[in-house]
Amino acid sequence: MRVPARLLPFPAALAASALLAGCFATTEATGTDAGERVRVAMMQPPRSGLSPLSDDAFKLSRWSTAETLVKLDADGDARPALATEWKQSGRSWTFTLREGVTFHDGTELTAEAVVRSLTRAAGASPKPRILDGVELTVEAVDAATVTVTTPEEDPLVPQRLSSPQLSILAAKAYRGKTVNPVGAGTGPFELTRVNGTSSAALDRYDDYWGGTAKAPGIDVTFVPDGTARAAALRSGEADIVEAVPVSQAALLDEDLITEVPMPRTNTLYLNTEKGAFQDPALRAAAREAIDAESIVKGVYEGRADVAEGLLGPALPWASGLREPVRRAKAGDPDGRTITIGTFTDRAELPEVAAALQQQLQKAGFRVKLEVREYANIESDALAGAFDAFILSRATVLDSGDPAAYLYSDFASDGSFNISQLADPAVDKALHKAGATPTGDARRQAVIDAEAAVLATDAAVPMLHERVIQGDAADVVGAAHDPRERELVTLDTHVK
Repeated sequence: MRVPARLLPFPAALAASALLAGCFATTEATGTDAGERVRVAMMQPPRSGLSPLSDDAFKLSRWSTAETLVKLDADGDARPALATEWKQSGRSWTFTLREGVTFHDGTELTAEAVVRSLTRAAGASPKPRILDGVELTVEAVDAATVTVTTPEEDPLVPQRLSSPQLSILAAKAYRGKTVNPVGAGTGPFELTRVNGTSSAALDRYDDYWGGTAKAPGIDVTFVPDGTARAAALRSGEADIVEAVPVSQAALLDEDLITEVPMPRTNTLYLNTEKGAFQDPALRAAAREAIDAESIVKGVYEGRADVAEGLLGPALPWASGLREPVRRAKAGDPDGRTITIGTFTDRAELPEVAAALQQQLQKAGFRVKLEVREYANIESDALAGAFDAFILSRATVLDSGDPAAYLYSDFASDGSFNISQLADPAVDKALHKAGATPTGDARRQAVIDAEAAVLATDAAVPMLHERVIQGDAADVVGAAHDPRERELVTLDTHVK
């Protein structure tokens, strides 16, 4: 059965109705199986036609349509997926492929297919962020074995290969200039149709190597507006809703929402290359002006944790290793004008921007805000077009290890360096963290790298988020994944 619609105050109902009009029209299934298809409302539309070489890869992973050689367990350790075992010999890792795996077009998983996918990813521009600072070559040993070699010994190769951006797809996906995942994955659901940035449809793939999915298919609608996503759950028009805004959580039945601590930090990135924040003293002034606790209470209604560093409580070992950081002394803003950018896709961020505007103006800055949808602002942010940028950033999204995130965001050649930071001490600490073997020594090196970043005030961590996911009462088996890699799985279905 579906969840019945709940009554809303008239203005809220009217607004939600306008936002939802036409969004959740039933997608015609291409399969013939009986049963309820799972209707999913997702926050961010595709940015690159669902190419796995972009962040769209995580959508493919959450829909269980594209898979990697390995996957991560709850502790971040590598476990078998399309590869059943692996071993290291110096700079090379050898992976044995799982037998009996077919792509959705019926072709077989072979070493040649793995080489094709990983080589395309390694040569992409921009690179998948898990490969920032990493060069790798992939060769087929035989039909069922591949070797992955790096210039230097890399203890994280298996974890890197768990990134959804390194999914293994059929040859048909690579025939054009862009990578097209439609009908080319290996998961329990086959991606059958993508309607631009509005919707996508997937059908159960009955020849999946891991068994038969319980749901006949998935219908996805992209709904950037958080109020509309929450309204879809209230009205019964969606079965699973990702990223319910904090402001909407109180309007939902508590039994329908799950709050998951996330390895995600809400951070103010300061442009160190030009403008006011090229001056370390003004970066320090901005840091001292920020009252994160009031933002947690006022904007997030207490559903977040005040940040002590870039890495939050989802990594419990971090706080025990962290030492006080020496930073520059604050200077006088003296009316300097700054522009802060952020995006609307996460409903809280414009509110955070407004709160920061008040706090920084009180400290002596003049503050302008620029707020757009993420797809329309990301390129400007990466190009350093703003003095500051507010970002909700996942800190262990790709490898289960924060070293990759720190490198991507703060290395002088990092692909996501919004702060435009180029600091030799930071680069040295990041390289050390990336080269240290897994275990206690690596964790300490990661915290040392975090301290090097914080000492520059290139980034001011404000809070660590908790994601709120909505599941209708008749949904069974939806995943609640802090790493945002799983959502609809083999076992997810509607009663």
